[in-house]
Parts: sequence; C-alpha cells; structure tokens
Amino acid sequence: MSIAMPSRRNFLRAGAVAVAGACALPATGLALGEVLSGEPRGGGTGGLIQLGVASYSFHKFDRAHVIDFMRQLKTPYLNAKDVNDHLPSTSPEATDAAVAAYKAAGITLTSAGVIYFLKADDADIRQKFEYAKRAGVSLIVGSPTREVLPAVEPFVKEYNMRLAIHNHGPEDKQWPSPLDILKVIEPMDKRIGLCIDVGHTARSGTDVPEAIHKAGPRLYDVHMKDLADMAVKESQVAVGEGKMPVKAIFEALHGIGYEGYVDLEYEIHEDDPLPGMMTSFAYMRKALGEMGYSG
Repeated sequence: MSIAMPSRRNFLRAGAVAVAGACALPATGLALGEVLSGEPRGGGTGGLIQLGVASYSFHKFDRAHVIDFMRQLKTPYLNAKDVNDHLPSTSPEATDAAVAAYKAAGITLTSAGVIYFLKADDADIRQKFEYAKRAGVSLIVGSPTREVLPAVEPFVKEYNMRLAIHNHGPEDKQWPSPLDILKVIEPMDKRIGLCIDVGHTARSGTDVPEAIHKAGPRLYDVHMKDLADMAVKESQVAVGEGKMPVKAIFEALHGIGYEGYVDLEYEIHEDDPLPGMMTSFAYMRKALGEMGYSG
C-alpha cells in the first residue's frame, strides 16, 4: 500500500479519514501497485509512506505462498530475504526465477535482506552486491560487523547502492540501537544509512520517534512490529494491540519527509501469520487515515 503524504498545513488540520481496503485482486490483470497507488490529499507534496512486508514474516512458507499472502494483504511492496526460496542467492538462475515470479504477480522488490557481512573479503562482499543488483533492488538491508563495514563502503560507492544497517536490540553487540549506527556512519558515504526496527529499538531503551528524527535523511527503511511489553522480545503482538507508539512513529516519518517503506515484520504465529498481519495492516491504514492521509 502506498500512502501519499499531505502537506504540513493540511496535515495539521486534516480530519479523520477512513482508509478503505482495496478490492480483492483477480488472479491476473492489474498489478498490485496499479490498484493501490495513493494520491495526496489537498495537493500535498511531502512524500510517501509505503506499507510493505518483510518476507521473513513468512519464513515457514515458500515463494508461492508469499505471493498469495501479499495479494491478501493488498500490498505490492516486499523486502525479500534469502529464506525458504523467497529470493535465493544460490545461483544467478535461482535469483532470476524469483524476480520473474514476483514481477508476474505485480510485486515490487524494494530491498534485499537482512544480508550479513561477516568477513572483510572482497569476493564475499561483491557476491552479495551482485545478488542485490541481479534482484533489481537499489537497497540492501544489511548487518555488517563494525570491523567489516569499512570494507563494504567501497562497494556501496562502486554499485551506487544504498545500505540500510539493521539494528537488532540489546542482544546485538554490534548495533543494539539506531543511535549506535548513526555514531559510526556519520563520516561515511551518505548511501550508508539505517533500517530502524522499531521493536528492537524500543527494547534497547531508545525512543523510536526520536531515533527517526535523529536519523533524518539517512533513514532508508523501517521494520514495523508491536510489543505488549516494550522491553520483552517475546511479547510481540499484532500492530495496534501493544504499546508501540505507531501514530507517533508515522508522525515522525512525516516530519522528516520520509519517502520509503514501512515493512511489517511479523515474527509470531509463524505457522499461521496471515490473520495477525491483516490485523496489523488494518490498524496501520486506519492510523494513517486518521492523520489525514489517503491511499
């Protein structure tokens, strides 16, 4: 789902607007994006908040199921991971087959990852950039170690590809919080930025909207989830059923003029994730509608 940002003036005075779900898509015909592209209310020009999915949400399911689930969620935007044949990196042919299947289904690959960079080895790093290039994306959601990151930077420049470093919370000795990432990347190439995982960020004791404002133009992706206990990883619930300040997060994204994706990463009920994901999308669409967005 692509939601257009209203102008700041219209944003402040916009009333509540219900965002209707898109109609069910036929097996063939219009691509998802053609059905769901949003338009600004009142001629707003602030940018876009685009709701997508991190494919890890479906890690128990194969690619055919991912495509079917995306249709039911009515979003064309997918952050694809090399898990269960979603976007395999085993060979160029395997990657090409996945890309073709998503294109035929009207699904847009927005990024690849999370991709881990654990060795300062040029051949290993290049293989991962070639994989992302073959997938047709311009963004890698990645997790390089602090030691390896300087070796990755030249490939960001060579391939003209952005790298969004994903934080993984207090258990992550490399990047617990987005603020830890910002300190390291500040002097580096501006194509190196952040993927803020809101759940891991909250568990690290970092205020999520504040982190978004501090990241500013170096925020390239967002992974959305909700927690019943903001300090407990295992307390994840459907978005809107916990304590995550979802509307404040959207307001912060609006405030920085964010033009990227908010990817639902649903890591519970792995054998039957769709009901909770549908609940999450309904809540996010409603929250954006109440802020004056249309989609």
